Amino acid sequence: MPHILIVEDETIIRSALRRLLERNQYQVSEAGSVQEAQERFSIPTFDLIVSDLRLPGAPGTELIKLGQGTPVLIMTSYASLRSAVDSMKMGAVDYIAKPFDHDEMLQAVARILRDRQSAPAAGEAAPAKSANGSGKSAIDNSNGEIGIIGSCPPMQDLYGKIRKVAPTDSNVLIQGESGTGKELVARALHNLSKRAKAPMISVNCAAIPESLIESELFGHEKGAFTGASAGRAGLVEAADGGTLFLDEIGELPLEAQARLLRVLQEGEIRRVGSVQSQKVDVRLIAATHRDLKSLAKIGQFREDLYYRLHVIALKLPALRERGADVNEIANAFLARQSARINRTDLKFAADAEQAIRHYSWPGNVRELENAVERAVILSESPEISADLLGIDIELGDLEDDEFIGLPAQTAGNASNSSHEPTEDLSLEDYFQHFVLEHQDHMTETELARKLGVSRKCLWERRQRLGIPRRKTGVASES
Repeated sequence: MPHILIVEDETIIRSALRRLLERNQYQVSEAGSVQEAQERFSIPTFDLIVSDLRLPGAPGTELIKLGQGTPVLIMTSYASLRSAVDSMKMGAVDYIAKPFDHDEMLQAVARILRDRQSAPAAGEAAPAKSANGSGKSAIDNSNGEIGIIGSCPPMQDLYGKIRKVAPTDSNVLIQGESGTGKELVARALHNLSKRAKAPMISVNCAAIPESLIESELFGHEKGAFTGASAGRAGLVEAADGGTLFLDEIGELPLEAQARLLRVLQEGEIRRVGSVQSQKVDVRLIAATHRDLKSLAKIGQFREDLYYRLHVIALKLPALRERGADVNEIANAFLARQSARINRTDLKFAADAEQAIRHYSWPGNVRELENAVERAVILSESPEISADLLGIDIELGDLEDDEFIGLPAQTAGNASNSSHEPTEDLSLEDYFQHFVLEHQDHMTETELARKLGVSRKCLWERRQRLGIPRRKTGVASES
């Protein structure tokens, strides 16, 4: 069981973090300062140190030296995010910005421990590359694995593109719905590149306040604005020689877009409040769930930046489009969660396997992981039933509705009411076609049931596809 040291002076935060990690089968020790940690523990014996940046006495970065190679995850508030850049340069393995949600912290901890476990010791041969192509092993810089589970044709095509694109310095735009694993693709691109030994700096553009985004990305000089008591490097500068991953780049303000364009065109940055530019060598990987081309047409995203980003575009399919991959991924999550609670007998019941396969998973892989974790925690018997997954799906209708989960052309043929050819329709086209044809004589509940989705999912897809509900000609629902 991995042993983690938490160093945090806020008792409430420290206790909450300890409970979170212990619930997920980690052994946890805690201290309120670097000095207390030194007095109570042998710091190098821990598998991971999670420390606040600002502590009474010595800062959290002091633990990087005291840990003697133990990875240190730095916690910092958005107001002091610039200091996280310095901690990365000093040797922190990663940082996480407060406030963070539980999933974000658990994913960061699991990733760091996995990378540490898979890294070969000094003088040890690197582990052999897996030949199964499924990415079931962790990503490791030395073995060149993709690190993503799934073997459906769209994912195999994606793996091939990742292997071709990774060794280049070309900018990459990763497109896909929220929760599909865009950061995993970015990390694979970095780990398979010649920049793998340099840092990969990840920034969620939607999470940083608009007033701070420029100084966070590009740094600032002393006196550039109120509170700028000293000059600071930005996250772009911290990624010099490595990779900058900008998640949700569609949320980046236009002024920051102009500065980013200069980085891509000229290979240089200018800190906020500075008149001098400095060269940076950064590979940019961006991700978004939005249609940047449409945003560019209405002036909400710079068209010149869009074309700079769109050198290589990788499309990550939604989970509902990945066929049997969903069960493979669910079983991988089941194995991971079972190991955390030291249970080897857990498996999915037949109805759970069916529900996993046919549910539309609007939240994609992230929703699936949460559902499996919930089911494992609540399960009292070795077989996990469908109801423990907490998803809204009518299992009784699945046998009758043969088209659920099948490709669009097969689905269209299964509907006796459909008279138009559907061979060239995508799943989204089929959804739109079916709703428009049947909404006059079916209630929302009936439509959702026929499509194998929840009413909430039906409403969300109506919004995305611009299909308003008809107010007349439909039986009323309570």
